[in-house]
Amino acid sequence: MKTHERFVAAATGRPLDRLPVIEWASWWEQTLDRWRSEQPAARDLTTGVDWQRHFGLDVQLQSWFPTMTAATPQPATHGAPIVSGLDEYRNIRPTLFPELRLDEDYLKLARQLYADGAGVAWYTLEGFFWFPRQLLGIENHLYSFYDEPELYHTICRDLLAWQKKVVAYCRAQFPFTFMTFAEDLSYNNGPMISREIFAEFLAPYYREIVPLIRQTGTLTVVDSNGDIAQATGWFGACGLDGMLPLERQAGVEVSLYLDHQPGMFFLGHFDKMVMHQGRAALEREFARLLPSARRGRFIPSVDHQTPPAVSYDDYRLYVSLLKQFAVDAAERP
Repeated sequence: MKTHERFVAAATGRPLDRLPVIEWASWWEQTLDRWRSEQPAARDLTTGVDWQRHFGLDVQLQSWFPTMTAATPQPATHGAPIVSGLDEYRNIRPTLFPELRLDEDYLKLARQLYADGAGVAWYTLEGFFWFPRQLLGIENHLYSFYDEPELYHTICRDLLAWQKKVVAYCRAQFPFTFMTFAEDLSYNNGPMISREIFAEFLAPYYREIVPLIRQTGTLTVVDSNGDIAQATGWFGACGLDGMLPLERQAGVEVSLYLDHQPGMFFLGHFDKMVMHQGRAALEREFARLLPSARRGRFIPSVDHQTPPAVSYDDYRLYVSLLKQFAVDAAERP
């Protein structure tokens, strides 16, 4: 099977020869620096594709469509507000939502990967929780649902209109396998907003954009860290196809999601905190995931970026076990 076909089959629960062997997230630069110091053959590797091919992974190419331009004001400190009211937002509005253009080298490589059956391409949009938070600041953003509802909806309407243009642009360029909405609306104790807030301020926009993306043949995925047990149902009700990364440290358990959301697929969930603990720990983690993977609609991958505690040899062992797991998991019960 081609990698694109294999990914779609895994995501939709159809028969396949093996699971995809991918890393959805790039590695921490500190991790790569360690690997370069430990393995001379890795010192000249620079791009994500170089590293993926070096380890024998299925290649994945991500493109991120930023919402801001170089002219957009930046926060004074991380998490500080850029705007505090509707007038300030309108003032910076002309600096937002840049021209849509993917790098020609990226498109050339993606088309070649699909022709060879050797990879998948995907893109990321900033979601209806993520983007307002960037503008309003972390604390003010959470108050804005109550204090500035008109401002919040204005931001989301503008974002939705731009996203529709992105979807049309992507459809004209290339048949992307999947896409993600960057959200991060959950932490270790669950979502930072209530179901009622989600229904009023986020769901209407998801219900409008998701069908347009799905019409292009692209799978829709939400990227949210933390405990997503509640949020999974919220996004599923909006028609989303899947979620990632299913962080184990937040108490996430994919088997429960497969029970509660049988129409969704899940990507990630391999506990990054065991990756440096040796073969036995890795094998235990794969054994934990195997029953869920054999049910379908689950593609194991590291549950976030591989930390610097993981040596080059640790990671090579992880990949070798993942490759065997990908074959074993295709043997459905």
